[in-house]
Amino acid sequence: MSELLDNLRSQIRVRHYSIRTERAYCDWVKRYCHYHNLRHPGEMGAREINQFLSHLATDCHVAASTQNQALNALVFLYKHVLEKELDDFGRIVRAKRPKKLPVVLSLDETARLLANMDGVQRIMAELMYATGSG
Repeated sequence: MSELLDNLRSQIRVRHYSIRTERAYCDWVKRYCHYHNLRHPGEMGAREINQFLSHLATDCHVAASTQNQALNALVFLYKHVLEKELDDFGRIVRAKRPKKLPVVLSLDETARLLANMDGVQRIMAELMYATGSG
């Protein structure tokens, strides 16, 4: 395992990745190998990567960005360290980040919202908007 990690570090440094990326990728490779009972990654492939990513999502409840970082580390390992092209890389499912709603309405959105209000509610909404409360 140490030779594998040394080769990984070497390939990362050749490409001038940050030290934080190096540490993260090494950690993900270790976790991947431990999850698969210390099997060498060269003996595994896309099926095992998918199992590991599913484990991260379902058992560890990691965020989509964390799961994608783990996948990036493994893709780097296979392509640049093991020099192994995984035919099924296209079948590896990337986690989708949840869509975030905007926190603040744009001027146009605010104008449209106020235009669809009338009476006391509109006056109250306009007053709250004008004073910055709400």
